[in-house]
Amino acid sequence: MAREFIVPGQIISGSGALDMAEGVLKGLGKKALIVTDKVMIQLGNCAKVEAALKNQGVEYAIYSEIVGEPTDTMIENGLTLYKEEGCDFLVALGGGSPIDSMKAIGSLVVNGGCISDYMGKVIDVEVPPMVAIPTTAGTGSEATQFTIITDTKKNIKMLLKGKVLMPGLAIIDPQFTMTAPPKITAATGLDALCHAVEAYTSRKSQTLSDTFAVSAVKRIFKYLPAAFKDGSNEEARVQMSVAALEAGIAFNNASVTIIHGMSRPIGALFHVAHGLSNAMLLKECLTFALEGAYDRFAELGRTVGVAADTDSDKEASEKFLAAVEAITKELETPTLAEFGIDKEEFFKVIDKMAFDAMDSGSPQNTMREVTEDDVKQIYRNLW
Repeated sequence: MAREFIVPGQIISGSGALDMAEGVLKGLGKKALIVTDKVMIQLGNCAKVEAALKNQGVEYAIYSEIVGEPTDTMIENGLTLYKEEGCDFLVALGGGSPIDSMKAIGSLVVNGGCISDYMGKVIDVEVPPMVAIPTTAGTGSEATQFTIITDTKKNIKMLLKGKVLMPGLAIIDPQFTMTAPPKITAATGLDALCHAVEAYTSRKSQTLSDTFAVSAVKRIFKYLPAAFKDGSNEEARVQMSVAALEAGIAFNNASVTIIHGMSRPIGALFHVAHGLSNAMLLKECLTFALEGAYDRFAELGRTVGVAADTDSDKEASEKFLAAVEAITKELETPTLAEFGIDKEEFFKVIDKMAFDAMDSGSPQNTMREVTEDDVKQIYRNLW
């Protein structure tokens, strides 16, 4: 069966990637809207992007109001600034939130309307050129056709998709990830692990996505603990940037499964950062998913070196799960209770979260059949 495989139009990666990309930036338009957050400005990362644009005589405006995870209100405000400033292309600098925000703003530039209008639909509209410069190694948003925006009226996270949301240029420069603190390094790195594992064990997996997913899992197990322990380890940062990109390409073409489906409602209702809520769910969700894909999880166990060829698929799968649990502990992933979520409040909304999770469609990509009751039980198991 024929399958489509989608990647960014151009990827420039490695040390000095931003410098190499300057000429490409010049050809995209006359004035850029830089979508970022105040931390990127304070760290001096935004100034580096500004310098690259100035070097090529490209004007720019800065929208730095992305706070936490993006909402429909932030998107509306960014769109207003884009039009007021007469911009003609977009540059996102930051983690997944600025990149997702850029995509959402871009989707409304020509067609107008509200971002919530696209819930449940494929976005297929004209968009301006978009450039993604990730500063964390995790979300993979620079390599996907997805964006996640919170609908503040319905209090849900909307998963929106469309091939037009794929950035035309991704600049993967490790100088930007060196500033990520340990907790962000851990959460985003485990997010990338989720992307890769889910892509490999998805009903929608394909040969090319498998190649990227397996490579990402192997790279993450090898380099994420090192990047967490020593943020100045450039080799670990470079390798994690590559792993995040690989994992992004993998899930963009194979989709995510139960972890992401269950993570979004937790993030929407309890304001847990996306990567962290994924990390919290890893053990329980994969424990459930193993039964439907022992062969796939076994291959991952052998790939990262925790299982032997002589192990049965079931044994190798369980060893991989144990390795996942060990790395989440090594990276000091908090439980829901340790994060400060009230158990009683959590249990009150399990029904809503389970409905929203299944409504997203992601759990249904899991190779093991998933019901709404299964999702409710997994939420309970987190305590």
